[in-house]
Amino acid sequence: MAATSAVETARTPAWRGGFGRLWSAAVLSSFGDSLRTAALPLLAATLTDRPLLVASVTACGYLPWIVFGLLGGAVADRVDQRRAMWTVDAVRGLLVAAFAVAVALGHASIALLIALAFALTTLQTLFDNASTALLPALVDSEALGSANARLMSGQRVAGGLLAGPLVPLLLVAGAAVPFTVDALTFLAAAALVASLRTAGAGRDPRPAGSTLRAEIADGLRVLWRDRALRGLCAATALCNVGMGALIATLVLLVTGWLDAGNGGYAAATTAYTVGSLVAGVVGRRITDRTGRVRGVLLAGAVQTGVLAVIGSVRSLTALIAGMAAFGFMGMVWNVSTTTLMQQRAPAEMLGRISAAFRTLAVAGAPLGAVLGGAVATAWGLNTPALLAAVFFVLAVISLIPALKPDVSVVAPEDGATTAHVQP
Repeated sequence: MAATSAVETARTPAWRGGFGRLWSAAVLSSFGDSLRTAALPLLAATLTDRPLLVASVTACGYLPWIVFGLLGGAVADRVDQRRAMWTVDAVRGLLVAAFAVAVALGHASIALLIALAFALTTLQTLFDNASTALLPALVDSEALGSANARLMSGQRVAGGLLAGPLVPLLLVAGAAVPFTVDALTFLAAAALVASLRTAGAGRDPRPAGSTLRAEIADGLRVLWRDRALRGLCAATALCNVGMGALIATLVLLVTGWLDAGNGGYAAATTAYTVGSLVAGVVGRRITDRTGRVRGVLLAGAVQTGVLAVIGSVRSLTALIAGMAAFGFMGMVWNVSTTTLMQQRAPAEMLGRISAAFRTLAVAGAPLGAVLGGAVATAWGLNTPALLAAVFFVLAVISLIPALKPDVSVVAPEDGATTAHVQP
């Protein structure tokens, strides 16, 4: 009994010290980001009635990942990750604060909104990759899964459940208020990260004459040679094409095909969030039994079935239940993928490998959104969910080679292959 308790303690990150501060910073930033993300298009709609310009504000929140994502990962591997994170958050806080002043003084414009969205996401390419690379320096390898689950759950609560309902209330107080709050969360998060006592994992000196381009190529080669990481990266890219198709047209499926109105759409998105949060608490039990790669494969298989139900069963009840299951398995997927990446990737290349995952994920979403809109127009409002199911099938297939027993294991507790789990 004491041995079991000791194992559980080792697999649970301690709140005191570095992890608690990083968690608090991540949750604060997620809360502020969600306020800004919701308020920007609303503000844009008051400045212009041209849909393309309004959509451009959102699009500029994706573009820097495609253009600079890999570069951000390479820089994250070169620098002190803690210092990079708090510096980026401080700069983002000052940018948003200046923007809030511009809004309060009536100087907001579409061009300024687009510039802000582009600048913030460009900085985020460095911050997010540095954060992923820093976490293994703050918690033991055995506790990475639990730490990632707590981080993602906290961000989901702050961004999905708390920030969204507050935006209309804050806008009543003034158009600049959501951005002022966002600036304060950035600055508070910067202070928390700056107080961390670790500077991240040590690095070997770079070879003389090494360039960012060469270092990015080295990271991609390491990613390609690791069968588990290669399969997970390909699967994540395919899934995000499907997710883009589903998310972009979900409101049409609910309000049009199901005729469930805005209330039905709110119920579906809430069910997704609740399912994710439940998985953040109990999802580890699945990966304890299956191993992480098999856990991702199981999650993808279940999500494929859920998408088939969503796209073929004309029932709001079925949709709500399906979205809850989809969110649950999505959290299992995300936690397992991030944890495996942190455990299998060489510490000195974690930023670059993280960047490859994120860049492909972000690139897949807008592609899926376009495909979803096209098939919905051609064949009906339920068909994007069925298209998403096809991409999830392809993702599951791409994971199968990662189950082979000759997958190299960097850490025995990574759960990619285990002697006691049968394929």
